[in-house]
Amino acid sequence: MAIDYDKLMAWPFEDVHQRYTERDTMLYALGIGLGTDPLDETELRFVYEKNLRVLPTMAVVLGHPGMWMKDPRSGIDWVRLVHGEQGLTLHKPLPPAGEIIGRTRITGIVDKGAGKGMLVYSERTVLDSATQEPLATMTATTFCRADGGFGGPTGPVKAVHELPTRAPDRSVDFATKPRAALIYRLSGDYNPLHAEPAIGRAAGFERPILQGLATYGVAGWAVTRAVCDGDPQGIASFDVRFSSPVYPGETIRTQMWVDGKVVSFRARVVERDVVVLNNGRATLR
Repeated sequence: MAIDYDKLMAWPFEDVHQRYTERDTMLYALGIGLGTDPLDETELRFVYEKNLRVLPTMAVVLGHPGMWMKDPRSGIDWVRLVHGEQGLTLHKPLPPAGEIIGRTRITGIVDKGAGKGMLVYSERTVLDSATQEPLATMTATTFCRADGGFGGPTGPVKAVHELPTRAPDRSVDFATKPRAALIYRLSGDYNPLHAEPAIGRAAGFERPILQGLATYGVAGWAVTRAVCDGDPQGIASFDVRFSSPVYPGETIRTQMWVDGKVVSFRARVVERDVVVLNNGRATLR
């Protein structure tokens, strides 16, 4: 089915009502990899119910509309899509448990041309179910590699945050575990690409890859720990571009440049010296 620009822009997302518990909050932190050292009390605050804290990046697993691009009516070749960018703005700290509503909309579509793909920009707002107050707003860019050339608009394209040219001010290494993707998927990402070896190979990888949003969470924790002394309320926003996959078990090195309340960052896999997150920009409260 061909791409219908007007149909995609008006895609009828239903509100997602979700109740999450302290168990879900701890499971998300465990999926990111916190708690490997049970004597690390800074990490323990996120994986133990006593005075439980919430990682700021947990917002990305709340109120998600699911894999709507698999719907044949979208016309999108969902097998070839790639998560290109992720943004997060926190309006207030997430509670350890609660009931929320997720509201998603398409904010833009860019036709890069035949053989060059299509960009789909979307926005999801997570609201407190009782008060209707916004807790967080997420933006995402999905690169649909097989769907360009349908005659849609060629812009505007989201600007890229340029990293400073000086040496990083801070750097944090985080060793993921071989089972990391299997734990993270329990927070809602059940794509078999992150679990089945045969599907990983069919997609061109030597084995299942780590979820991009798990890598995003690792970088979010690195900035929270290195710049905010482990206080999740210190993060106001967290935006990044995905550039390469991570294999579970690899070490993610997050490099940071701190300029007042703006933290620029990127992440690379130490073992292969490959940048996996790039053009990152976090803002502090």
